[in-house]
Amino acid sequence: MLIAQITDIHLGFEPDCPDEFNRQRLDRVLAELAALDPRPDMLLLTGDLIDRGDRDSYERLRDAVAGLPFPIHFALGNHDERATFRAVFPDIPFNDGFLQYAIETAPMRVLVLDTLEEGRHGGAFCDTRARWLAARLDEQPGRRTLIALHHPPMEVGIPWMNTDPAEPWVTRLAEVLRGRDNVIGLICGHIHRAIAARWEGLTVATCPSTAPQVGLDLRPLDPETPDARALIVADPPAYALHWWNGRELITHWDTASDKDVLAKFDAGLQGMVRHMMAERPAARSRTPAV
Repeated sequence: MLIAQITDIHLGFEPDCPDEFNRQRLDRVLAELAALDPRPDMLLLTGDLIDRGDRDSYERLRDAVAGLPFPIHFALGNHDERATFRAVFPDIPFNDGFLQYAIETAPMRVLVLDTLEEGRHGGAFCDTRARWLAARLDEQPGRRTLIALHHPPMEVGIPWMNTDPAEPWVTRLAEVLRGRDNVIGLICGHIHRAIAARWEGLTVATCPSTAPQVGLDLRPLDPETPDARALIVADPPAYALHWWNGRELITHWDTASDKDVLAKFDAGLQGMVRHMMAERPAARSRTPAV
């Protein structure tokens, strides 16, 4: 099974501009995903779908993803607005007022969480949302389950984007997930960078953004002393591919950008490729598991 992920689209950063920079970047990523072979089984959009919570930007997002050759699923981030999103996407399931729902597929189950607290930059996960998650995990304890949410629940080392591990929402989420062996990992957005980490014994992978990326700077930061560090950089728009091979979840990150090809699988390299693949145990399948 192949799951594509994009995140932090931030449509409407340039208000009243249908051809804005962020839309151009989004369109490049969507075109690349639609042309992939093998084709993704679904596309997850994990929050900060738009920048200012306005209806016009959600409508532009709806138009941008219309006609894609795979199912589309949404999560909400701190730049989103529930009521406006719901008005434009009325068929997306809410539970107890939160955008939380299960995606059932044959290879695995995906649980989409809502970590939005309107007016707050960081994440949130209240008792109501935690009870919903616990109930979903309890009803199928033997089912392989992937958790999708906007905010990563761990520190990432970039001071102005960090999640404090002592935040109550992190503790609450950890309490629900701790000790469960049916959760295979978490995929997130929010940081505008590709990051992989272990948290509570689980792998957490954050997806880089289709909008511009966050600069990689791990130095301490004093909010009272601007130091001209690069906060946002125009790296190429990016996406993640999560491949479930029947045993583990493997994450790849790539950019929608022109690439210089330095080697191709042609007759000159056929011998090397044949030799490398022949070294593997004969019992192992040559094709991806589904």
